[in-house]
Amino acid sequence: MITAVRPSCGAPSFFTLLFLTGSLRVASPFYLPGLAPVSFCEQNGKKPPGCRFEIEMFVNRLDSVESVLPYEYTAFDFCSVGSENRPSENLGQVLFGERIEPSPYKFTFKEGKQCEPVCTKSYNTNKQEDRAKLDFLKKGMLLNYQHHWIVDNMPVTWCYTVEDGQKYCNPGFPIGCYVTGSGQPKDACVVDQSFNGQDTYYIFNHVNITIYYHKVEAQNEDGEMRLVAAKMEPKSFKNGECSGQPMDLSNKFTGELKIPYTYSVQFVENKDIRWASRWDYILESMPHTNIQWFSIMNSLVIVLFLSGMVAMIMLRTLHKDIARYNQMDSVEDAQEEFGWKLVHGDIFRPPRKGMLLSVFLGSGTQIFIMTFITLFFACLGFLSPANRGALMTCAVVLWVLLGTPAGYVAARLYKSFGGEKWKTNVLLTAFLCPGIVFADFFLMNLILWGEGSSAAMPFGTLVSILALWFCVSVPLTFVGAYFGFKKNGIEHPVRTNQIPRQIPEQSFYTKPLPGIVMGGILPFGCIFIQLFFILNSIWSHQMYYMFGFLFLVFIILVITCSEATILLCYFHLCAEDYHWQWRSFLTSGFTAAYFLVYAIHYFFSKLQITGLASTILYFGYTMIMALIFFLFTGTIGFFACFWFVTKIYSVVKVD
Repeated sequence: MITAVRPSCGAPSFFTLLFLTGSLRVASPFYLPGLAPVSFCEQNGKKPPGCRFEIEMFVNRLDSVESVLPYEYTAFDFCSVGSENRPSENLGQVLFGERIEPSPYKFTFKEGKQCEPVCTKSYNTNKQEDRAKLDFLKKGMLLNYQHHWIVDNMPVTWCYTVEDGQKYCNPGFPIGCYVTGSGQPKDACVVDQSFNGQDTYYIFNHVNITIYYHKVEAQNEDGEMRLVAAKMEPKSFKNGECSGQPMDLSNKFTGELKIPYTYSVQFVENKDIRWASRWDYILESMPHTNIQWFSIMNSLVIVLFLSGMVAMIMLRTLHKDIARYNQMDSVEDAQEEFGWKLVHGDIFRPPRKGMLLSVFLGSGTQIFIMTFITLFFACLGFLSPANRGALMTCAVVLWVLLGTPAGYVAARLYKSFGGEKWKTNVLLTAFLCPGIVFADFFLMNLILWGEGSSAAMPFGTLVSILALWFCVSVPLTFVGAYFGFKKNGIEHPVRTNQIPRQIPEQSFYTKPLPGIVMGGILPFGCIFIQLFFILNSIWSHQMYYMFGFLFLVFIILVITCSEATILLCYFHLCAEDYHWQWRSFLTSGFTAAYFLVYAIHYFFSKLQITGLASTILYFGYTMIMALIFFLFTGTIGFFACFWFVTKIYSVVKVD
C-alpha cells in the first residue's frame, strides 16, 4: 500500500508545472518521504530480502455520479473476507468517506489463473432479508455505482474507447447496468449486445485482470519486478464457467437465485512504463490539458487588463493628484481641495460592526495561509493521488495549527478599530466561523448516518476533530490574540477628525451595492474554468492532479482580487465616500456569490444527482465551500485596500 510519484505538478504529470514552466519534464525520479516502491518476485524463484510474491488487492468504497452517498464494499453483499484487519485510514480518507478493506481476490506474482471462483451468493426472493439485499444491489446498478479496487496502491482501471477514438482509463468500474422496460440500455449495458432483456439488470460478476510489471534494472539478476499498471475488463456470466449467457436479474423473477463471482488474472511484462511514471497512463487519458492552458491564458488576460488599469491610476492620475496636493501653498488653494484628499480626516474612521469585520479577517487570514501552504506542498508532489487522503489531512492539520495568526490579526485590527471588548473578540474568532462550518458539517453527517453511507464520520473521529478544535486551535487562537492586544494599535499616517464628514449624494455606479456586485466578476472570471475541474473531482469522482495549474490560478486570483478592489476603492474615494473597510471586504468577497450561482448551475446542468438526501448534501457542502471562499477572497480585498489607502495618504501633505 505504498508508492511514489514522479516529480511533476500539472498536466499530464504532477511536477509538470513547477511554478511557471508548464511543460518541463524532470528526467530522474525521486521518492517522496514515506513512499517507496515494492518489489515482487516469483514464488519458486530467487527471493532477495524484502521481495514479495503475494499480491494483495484492496477494495474501496463505491460511489456514483448520480448520488452523493458513497457506500462500503460490504453494503452490497459482495464476496468479502471478514477476519482480516483493514488498513488504517488517515483523517482525510475518513472525511472523504474512503473505506479501504481487504478483498478475497488474492494473486501470486506471475501465476495466471482462469475463471477462478471467489464465492457464490444465494438469494431467495421469498425471504424479506434476501429481497432487501437484492433490491439494494439493483439500486446500485440503477444509479451506476462504481467499484474502486487497489493493487500496490494503484487503481485497477477499466480502459475503453470513447468519442474520437480516444482511450479513457477509468479508475473504477460499474457493479452492473440496467435495460429499461422499453429495451433501452443504460450506462455500461451498451458494451454488450447480449444485454437485451427488458426491465432487467445485468451484474458484472466476472473480471479479467491484467497486471503489468517491469524489471527493476536490465542487469538485475535477482528477478526483482515492480508493478506498473493493473487493468481489468468487467464481464457478466450466468454460470461459473465464464462463458454463455450474462447474469441477469429480472424484476419479474421469483424464487432461488445464485450469483457466482469469478476472476481471471494474467501477468504481462511492460518495458516502456517506468515505476515512477506508472500513474501517467491514467492521467494522460483525461483530455484536460488544453482547456487548462486556455484557463490560464484567460486569467492572465484579465490580470494584464487590471494591472494596466491600476498602473494607469498609480502612475498617472494618482501621481498627478499627489503632486498637485503637495504644491498647494495658500489657504485659498487648500480650500479648493477636491477628490480623495478631502476625506483624509475620515479615511481611518473605525467602521461600523468592527468586531465582526475583525473576526472575519482573522478567520480569512487563517484560511489564506492554510490554502497557500497546502497548495505549495501539493505542487511538490507530497499530496498526490498516490498519497490517499493527504490533501485533506494536510488542510485540516494546518487550519488547526494556524489559530495563532487568526487570533493575532483579529485582535490587532479590532484594537486599531478602537474596540475594547477583547474577550468577546477572542471568543468569536475562535468559535464563530469554525462553529458555523462544524454545525453545517454535523447536520450533513446526520443525514449520512441516516442513509447508512460510508461517508458518515464515525463518532470517535467526530470527537477527535472536536478535541483538535477545542484543545489545539482555540488555545492557539487565544495565544495569538494575547500578542495582538499587547501590541500597540496600527499607526495611521493621518489623524481622524472628531466630527464625521458628510458624504455627498452618490451616482449609481459609486453606490455600495453596484460596486460590490461588479467587484466579484473579474476574480470569478479567472477561476471559473478551474472551478469546473474541482467540482468534477468532488462530485463526479474524477481524479484531480493538476496542482500546478491550481497554484498558478491561486496566485492570479490573489492579484485579481487585490487589483479589482484597489480600483473600485479609488473611484469611491474620489467620490468622497470614505467607508472603504466593509466595502473592500465585500467587493472581493462577492466572488463567493458568483461561486454559489455557478455551483447551482453546475448541479442542474452537469450532474445527474437524484434523491432528496443527495440534493441536501450537495447544497450543504456547497454552503461550507462558499463561506470559506467568501472569507478567503474578502480578506485579500481588505488588506489590498488597506495597503493602498495607507500608501497614498502617507505621501500627501496634510495640514
